[in-house]
Amino acid sequence: MVEFRKQEKKIIVKIVYYGPAMSGKTTNLMFLHDIMNPGGRGELMSFETKGDRTLFFDLLPFIIKKKDFSIKIKLFTVPGQVAHDATRKAVLSRADGIVFIADSQNSQTMNNFESFTNLEKNSYRVGLDFETMPLVVQFNKQDLSDIVGRDEVLEKWGQTRLPITFSSAIYGDGVKETFLTVLKRTYTHLDKLLGLKANHSICEEDFIPELLE
Repeated sequence: MVEFRKQEKKIIVKIVYYGPAMSGKTTNLMFLHDIMNPGGRGELMSFETKGDRTLFFDLLPFIIKKKDFSIKIKLFTVPGQVAHDATRKAVLSRADGIVFIADSQNSQTMNNFESFTNLEKNSYRVGLDFETMPLVVQFNKQDLSDIVGRDEVLEKWGQTRLPITFSSAIYGDGVKETFLTVLKRTYTHLDKLLGLKANHSICEEDFIPELLE
C-alpha cells in the first residue's frame, strides 16, 4: 500500500518486477537506471539471495519533485527461482503496481504460466487485491528467433485484459514504454483511492520521472 505522508508531503510508491528466472527483470531495471536523470535517481543496489550468490533482487529508488510534493518511487525485482518463494512474497508485500516479465521463447511458455500463477497466489497471500492491482505484462526477448508470435501472445493473454508490451530489454527496446504504462495505471488506481488530483492537485504527469531518453 502506498505510503502517503501528508505532513512531510511525500508519497512513496512501490513497483515490483515479477517473473520467471532469467526473463529479464534485472535487465529492465538496469536499463531504466541508465536512462534516469542522474539528479533524481538513487543507487542501483543488489542483495544476495541466501543460498545462491547468482540470485538477487534489486532496489532502485528515485525521487520526482513536483509542486509541493516529493514522489519517491521504488522499483524492486524478485528472484525467479521457486526455491526463493519466501523472498518473492517479502518483496511483493505492499506493492502498488506490478510488472510481470515473461520470456518470449517457446521453451519458456510453461515457466511463464507457472510464474504468473505464483504471482496471483502470492498476491493474495500478502494481502494484495490481484483483481484491482495495477499490472502490466511485458514479453521480453523479442530479439531472439524461436519465440511465440505476437499475435499468439495477444490472443492468449488478451483474455486477461491486461496491457501487453513487447521488449528486447538487453537493447532497451520497450523497457521505458512498459515502465510508463505501469506508472500511469498505478496513478489511476491511487487517484481513485486517495483523490490525488481532486484533493492534492497531483496529476498523472507528476508521476512521470524525467528520463534522459
